[in-house]
Amino acid sequence: MNAPVNVVDFDVAQHVTSSWRHRLAAILGSVRFQLLAALIIGIGTPLWIRQQFEYVSDDNFSYETTLIGCAVAVLFGYLIYRKVTSLPGTSALLNQLPGFVVSYLAVLSLFVALRLDFSRKQLVLSFLLVTAFFFVLTYVLSRVRRPVYGLVSGGRTSVLTRIGYVDWVRFSTPAEAERAPHIPLVADFHYAGLTAEWERYLAEAAISGRRVFNAKQLKESIEGQVAIDHLSENSFGHLAPDSIYAPAKFYVDFALAFVAAVLLSPLLLLVALLIRIESRGPALFRQPRMGHRGKPFTVYKFRSMRVQAEAERDVTQDMTQSDDARITRIGKIIRKTRIDELPQIFNILRGEMSWIGPRPETIALSSWYERQLPFYRYRHIVRPGITGWAQIKQGHVTSVDDVREKLEYDFYYVRNFSVWLDVLIVMQTIRVMITGHGAK
Repeated sequence: MNAPVNVVDFDVAQHVTSSWRHRLAAILGSVRFQLLAALIIGIGTPLWIRQQFEYVSDDNFSYETTLIGCAVAVLFGYLIYRKVTSLPGTSALLNQLPGFVVSYLAVLSLFVALRLDFSRKQLVLSFLLVTAFFFVLTYVLSRVRRPVYGLVSGGRTSVLTRIGYVDWVRFSTPAEAERAPHIPLVADFHYAGLTAEWERYLAEAAISGRRVFNAKQLKESIEGQVAIDHLSENSFGHLAPDSIYAPAKFYVDFALAFVAAVLLSPLLLLVALLIRIESRGPALFRQPRMGHRGKPFTVYKFRSMRVQAEAERDVTQDMTQSDDARITRIGKIIRKTRIDELPQIFNILRGEMSWIGPRPETIALSSWYERQLPFYRYRHIVRPGITGWAQIKQGHVTSVDDVREKLEYDFYYVRNFSVWLDVLIVMQTIRVMITGHGAK
């Protein structure tokens, strides 16, 4: 069998990594260049334009306050940009805008709340220039840069070569790896055939500051899935998620749910009325689901299907199929836009759910999955959510064959439980609501 085209030997890689594309990508992708350019464009350029064209910004504004606000917005937005786009399966081109929208709105809200004088025009101009810069930057980088990793042959490293959007360089000896110190190394640390020479070199490379990855963890990071071969520890070395972020998330969830319940009450009442008009039965669908720490609870959703007699049901019908005949006309709309999930706001207020987490399964399906798949109950270690990592990556599960893949996404979320992963999920959920991707 021929090797994949994205796997090259070291002598070929020397030419590839020394090309102008690689050098340009290294410059454009550096944190120092991006941050310095963003600060110059976001602070200096609006100031220069104002001085050149002498436009009237706003009456009675504080010049210093505006500059400080722009600087804070650029720094905060860049932090979100770097954190979110470093997560697997994300596009910097698509996700750079939401990060800067959040940062500039946060600065604007702070100015308004504190009643500070500032130039609205300069703040808006700074936002437009910075987002335009990062849009162009990420577009250029997507054309000239591909991730490059050096493979130490043996063990799980062969599985990585199936990932087509990454270039892999094979190193036969530590001497070859030493001649390309800029390429991160990947090895299977549990491979029995890994020689003592390679082990010593990998340890020395890590000490000197070179990036060295375990093949299993790198695959998880690139694909956003955790292979189900054993219970997976998180980065803190234990099975529980981040003990600092979890309590804070609970209170943020409650506050946002309370505000959402007040603001969305007219929409909730309208949808409930339309459901009752179209078909017989209650507007709300209530169903026992498996929740946090394996405790059952009753989930609330807008009913999107015709009422079905209990005798007609079986366990496979708990998984909605594409073009399911049971879905009503209103149901198709609210399912595609995820409006059917909004009543779960009240589950959040009761502490049973979160905005973001693994989707809660029915009691019957959960029991079935536990019999079919090892460690299924591990997903209950965090609160279930209205949206989650598996939902944006995979969409609705329509067969038991999809469950293992979904569980791998759920395990990845638990292992990498963080505010940045939640921010990315929120961004992607908005895209799903607009495009209808993943709806059944």
